Amino acid sequence: MNIAESTSLYERWLAQQTHVVPSDLKLKHQFMAEGPFPFFRATFYRWLQQWPKICKHLRDAPTVLAVGDLHMENFGTWRDSEARLAWGINDFDQAAPLPYTQDLVRLAASALLAINEGLFAVKAKLACEQIVAGYVGSLKAGGRPFVLAEQNRFLREIAQQQLSDPRIFWERLQSWPTATRSRVPKEALSALEKAMPRPLPTYRLVARQAGLGSRGLPRFVAIYPLNGGLVAREAKALQPPTLAWLDGKNLRANSIAELAQKSVRSPDPTLKVEGPWLIRRLAPDCMKIRLMDLPAKRNEERLLGAMGWETGNVHLATPKAIPAILADLKKRKKDWLFDSAREMAITVRKDWKSWRENFQ
Repeated sequence: MNIAESTSLYERWLAQQTHVVPSDLKLKHQFMAEGPFPFFRATFYRWLQQWPKICKHLRDAPTVLAVGDLHMENFGTWRDSEARLAWGINDFDQAAPLPYTQDLVRLAASALLAINEGLFAVKAKLACEQIVAGYVGSLKAGGRPFVLAEQNRFLREIAQQQLSDPRIFWERLQSWPTATRSRVPKEALSALEKAMPRPLPTYRLVARQAGLGSRGLPRFVAIYPLNGGLVAREAKALQPPTLAWLDGKNLRANSIAELAQKSVRSPDPTLKVEGPWLIRRLAPDCMKIRLMDLPAKRNEERLLGAMGWETGNVHLATPKAIPAILADLKKRKKDWLFDSAREMAITVRKDWKSWRENFQ
């Protein structure tokens, strides 16, 4: 099966699971043709087909409730219950039971693709070594949340460089087309209103496009004034994990809530799962890492180590698997992650070239 056939079958399945926006899918297809890294981000379904074949030796590793669609731009900031800036993995839409190795190989493969495109300057083997070192350190220490206050200065400096100008952020958010109430599903509207203060404020609804992996799924944002400023809450449609497409199991879409609650982190109190909708705050300081916008001065090795550590923080949500994971890691060869990530990165680039040729 080639990438075009895989995409067609997946999107047909997706349309049977939830409502999709055809115009958004067309735009997603354009993004997929732009380069290997956006293609990688947009095609987790293809990864799940290829990974078990390319990395057969990793399939029997201990299973955790994994992130699934993990990559270098699946990290960002949010405000915790004490209004502190926190950092970590901020998208669990594809959470599902998978070998712990799957998350690590996908994260490392995204790093190798970023290096190949000139977005990162660290050596490929060193990148993989830093991810493993951070991951093992987290598991052995029982994890540690990333709060960007008195500690984690290097992450705070990166975050401060990327935080949006509030004026530009709100102008852009309000530029999305207005969504009439009749267009918004009742469940989404109810979930958004549930997240608002009482008495219920007057609010405007907009239809928003964002992301790559989830592009094509509806997103609605309620924008309203509160105490002299604007507030936004987003309702994003959830789908069953893509793993269900391949194995036919009735996997839960709400594993996102389980990971957000059980991982070692200082959680975002606005993040809620309401039926088939994910509700969260949108704000200038709740942002994803964008590789293109990283500051020129940054410690790339430390950043990769932090990403590995945060992956460990999330896998600690499956505590019974940790001893088996540490034992499994001891048996692995030194360059196991680099070798596997390199093979997967090569496979991704081949699929991208095929997609680009057919797309044009």
